[in-house]
Amino acid sequence: MTATTTTTNSVQPAWVTAERIAAWSGWVARDPAGTATSTETSTATAPYDGLATASVPVSSASDVVDAIARARTAQVTWALLPWATRSAMVLRFHDLLVERQDEVIDLIQWEMGKARFSAWQEILQVATIARHYARHGRHYVGDNKVRGAMPGLTKVREVRVPKGVIGMISPWNYPLYLAVGDVIPALLAGNGVVSKADSQTPLTLLWTRELMAEAGLPTDIWHVVVGPGAIIGDALIGSVDGGPGVDHICFTGSTPTGRSVGRRAGEMLIAASLELGGKNPLVVLDDADVSKAAAGCVAAAFANTGQMCIHIERVIVHEDVYDAFRDAVVAATEALTLGQTFDYSVDVGSLASESQLETVRSHVDDAVARGATVLAGGRHRPDLGPLVYEPTVLEGVDADMPVCLEETFGPVISLYKVGSESEAVAKANEGRYGLSASVWSRNTRAAEALAQQVRAGSVNINDGAAAAAGSIEAGMGGMGDSGLGRRHGAEGMRKYTESQTVATQRLVPLGPPSGMALEKFVGLGNAQLKLLRKLRVR
Repeated sequence: MTATTTTTNSVQPAWVTAERIAAWSGWVARDPAGTATSTETSTATAPYDGLATASVPVSSASDVVDAIARARTAQVTWALLPWATRSAMVLRFHDLLVERQDEVIDLIQWEMGKARFSAWQEILQVATIARHYARHGRHYVGDNKVRGAMPGLTKVREVRVPKGVIGMISPWNYPLYLAVGDVIPALLAGNGVVSKADSQTPLTLLWTRELMAEAGLPTDIWHVVVGPGAIIGDALIGSVDGGPGVDHICFTGSTPTGRSVGRRAGEMLIAASLELGGKNPLVVLDDADVSKAAAGCVAAAFANTGQMCIHIERVIVHEDVYDAFRDAVVAATEALTLGQTFDYSVDVGSLASESQLETVRSHVDDAVARGATVLAGGRHRPDLGPLVYEPTVLEGVDADMPVCLEETFGPVISLYKVGSESEAVAKANEGRYGLSASVWSRNTRAAEALAQQVRAGSVNINDGAAAAAGSIEAGMGGMGDSGLGRRHGAEGMRKYTESQTVATQRLVPLGPPSGMALEKFVGLGNAQLKLLRKLRVR
């Protein structure tokens, strides 16, 4: 693998001054009167150099409660604005984001450590989401006319009204896309939002909040809070004894934490959308184009240094093409450029934290100790950066090894040989996760049919992961331990609304007319039932 390293002692972008950091920190929700005496701050570590990034203020539980209250007040006015006003603001944000993308790409790399191309992909997703919902979201939450109880006399509309205040808890691995991509449809649907910034990557979200303000978003309609999940998350959801929190919680993160969020939301009788972990399979059938499958596998496995919920970790290959595929995927892996730069010369960047490095290293070392073979990579590379780990291909992995079915969330794949399509499907469906999957075959019709046997929220045919995730008019989410609900598409916006039925009765009210005997009314009703059945009505 080609190695590239930074040449400076510190990777903090030169344009990120103390003044800029102070301005971003001003968006952290704290004492609204500006008289807070707490000096508590949170400081992350930059993956590229192991040095501190920037200290940002920490919100208290009472700050979260206050932010929810302020958002709830602002939401009333915000929801009454014409759709055109809200959508125009989102489109202005789109334009500013595209224009100033180099700034936030720098921040993403500084805070999270990914390669620059992976950081740019967050710009692509968020800009696309902004355009799509600004132009088509009104259709998703528009009125739906239906037939009433008495055709011609009862007019019925199903309308969608904002839920109120949406709580967002987003992770560090996509600090722009997974945070802001959910905020946009929530705002357009007429809600207020309170977002918890991840402690590893708060500056990215705070930079974005400032950009939204420049695009015209009112101050109190979207708040950002910073602090430990145990404090901030509990305050967002609220409690039966301590008072209500938000009206919907949107969480992206680990399955164990997602279970806790779901339990708390259930107690509060609020909806929760949860995108959780994955151990995503890629299936190579006997008629697949091996070279394309290998290239697609490497792209889906090692993008974002393997730190994405939909990335490939298990590669299931038909025995007829196994040897050719193995050789091709090893060659493609070894051709990757590994290292740390703020330009586009690196394919795979750093892991984000010591804990991620330890998980990756322990999974690989354990597998090797139990008999697995390293075909490519398999080494920590401190010579390139403190948290750099080589993209790794394993063979001979079995179910006793944690790397088999536990989420690694790093640049590691394991190869498995199968003898039939049915065996491939059974292998793909092992474990409790069901987020994303990939099937490679020249016979796309057969592959699409096979995809419906795979237990995953998204199945990509002849693509590793990006085709489904990038098709934002279609829902994205998981089955099983991979979560509940969907982002993107119609559901990605409708989940932030409540369905309300408005029925208007004309001329006469429903029920027996004054003075009519109930027996006669029932007889007329029965005759109507028979007539409507004969006329095939409803």
